[in-house]
Amino acid sequence: MNIKNIAVIAHVDHGKTSLVDELLKQSHSFRENESYMNEELILDSNDQERERGITILAKNTAITYKDTKINIIDTPGHSDFSGEVERTLNMADAALLIVDAKEGPMPQTRYVLKKALELGLKIILVINKIDKIDCNPKQALNRTYDLFLDLATKEEDLEFPVYYAIGREGKAWKHLPEDYNEKKDLTDLFEGLVEHIPSPEDLSAEPFQMLISSLDWDNYKGKYALGRVHSGSIRRGMDVTLFTEKAKETYKIENLYTNQGLNRIEIDEGLTGDIVYITGIKNASIGDTLSDTSVTEAMPRIIVQDPTIKIAISPNTSPFLGREGKLVTSRHIKERLDKELETNVSLKMEMGPSGEFLVSGRGELHLSVLLENMRREGFEMQVGKPQVIIKEEDGIKKEPYEELSLQVPNNAASSVTGEILKRGGLLVLQKEEGTMTTVLVFEIPTRGTLGLRNLLLTATKGSLVMNTSFIEFRQLGNAIPKIRNGVLVSSSQGKANPYGLNNAQNRGALFIGSGTEVYEGMIVGLNTRGDDMDINVTKEKKMTNVRSAGGDEAVILTPPIVMDLEQSLNFLENDELLEVTPKSLRTRKRILNNAERAREARRK
Repeated sequence: MNIKNIAVIAHVDHGKTSLVDELLKQSHSFRENESYMNEELILDSNDQERERGITILAKNTAITYKDTKINIIDTPGHSDFSGEVERTLNMADAALLIVDAKEGPMPQTRYVLKKALELGLKIILVINKIDKIDCNPKQALNRTYDLFLDLATKEEDLEFPVYYAIGREGKAWKHLPEDYNEKKDLTDLFEGLVEHIPSPEDLSAEPFQMLISSLDWDNYKGKYALGRVHSGSIRRGMDVTLFTEKAKETYKIENLYTNQGLNRIEIDEGLTGDIVYITGIKNASIGDTLSDTSVTEAMPRIIVQDPTIKIAISPNTSPFLGREGKLVTSRHIKERLDKELETNVSLKMEMGPSGEFLVSGRGELHLSVLLENMRREGFEMQVGKPQVIIKEEDGIKKEPYEELSLQVPNNAASSVTGEILKRGGLLVLQKEEGTMTTVLVFEIPTRGTLGLRNLLLTATKGSLVMNTSFIEFRQLGNAIPKIRNGVLVSSSQGKANPYGLNNAQNRGALFIGSGTEVYEGMIVGLNTRGDDMDINVTKEKKMTNVRSAGGDEAVILTPPIVMDLEQSLNFLENDELLEVTPKSLRTRKRILNNAERAREARRK
């Protein structure tokens, strides 16, 4: 059987996973009565992927069309998970680039296409969602051509087949159709994949070599090492050499698997070009080389861009420690982070000066996904304000810069631009798209993006599309002034009651409702002024025998603002922490006692 390997790449929400779902269904990877035939986002099986509507982890699947097996690697579309893209593209010979017919190429489109062209992958372009209202497939194609002209380094990069699709309906055409409702399937695209994906280079006569691109684990077989057979073949029971960063080790292959649809099936032999899972390699890590014992040198390791953001994670120290979580110690947290580092190649960790764990990643979303996974597993911890990573090169301090792309209502464009200019942003493009939307593109230090999303959502009344893409490290710029207002801080421990909350809501916006348990130093709201204010939300109204006019009227409380984990991280200032437990997110002051906090402020 012929083997073809292709990665699916796109900007977030351009329909990549939906198209892969239809490829699986129409290739008869499932029986007609299987539940998958009626499901959507089949590959996005992770809970957070389904809840957030994005792909977080790269997935491997395989379909068979006629006499060809096509291995498909579904990659994330959000820039925070580009490490997943980098480690998996090396398994492919081609890339299926999907572009939204309305939005056209977006920041992450540029990033993933640049990576694919650097690896010499053959590109197959799909203009997707051609049934979208106000879409312009021809304009999207022309803008994609412009992107290729900007990124291509070889003339052959500019020659690629183009298909048009409605991915969620399982339709694709070689040419832009006049009638989108005509009966149609993905046959044109299947034929195109077979025709245009290059076959793997025939290195079957060479000794076995494979670069480990991913790791998996289960309780029955232990660790799985995943990769593409670069040369030769691999058999069950075969002796192999593992080249780690520091040593060489010899192992025997215990079990060998490959993909068939969504299933992992056991095989006796993997040939050149096959994507296989191997068990028995205890110390395997991503980037290591597995080879025949006759091979003396490792393959080049996977190069992943450095992280740009770090957070400090430490055990929970609040008065509510241990109420909601079972895994609360420093040892528990370290073991979990060490496990994450094995498979999350974009993540780095080091110990901080006070024993905290400094975890570095690609962005706030990347780190918030890790924290959300941990809290769902029963962990309690506290997390500091995200900080950008500053590098020093030739005596010059450098910080990460990003391209910030926004779509905002026309009437909010000026206020949004002003907000970003305050944060060190430089406007590089402004254009109206349609009659109601303005597209703004900035270059901005990553420091300037921290906490920005919440502010812009407020400024645009929720009508915001925001994307970022890493550009490079540049010379460290000027300090960015504090823009957020001060906070309302609980001065006592107990249950918040309507009387105390009514006093608080006259001074700002509340984060908690009546009956919420609070402790001293816990942040309960946002002040209308720039300074912090201590306030007693547990205070009850004193009862007397004297009635006054209107004195017993019911208190009307404004519904509290409820922030998710990513918004809570965005909210923090340097003297604050986020308490993360399986059931709660609480923002708090680093120093809980009001008097001690005041003394610390005077010392500074």
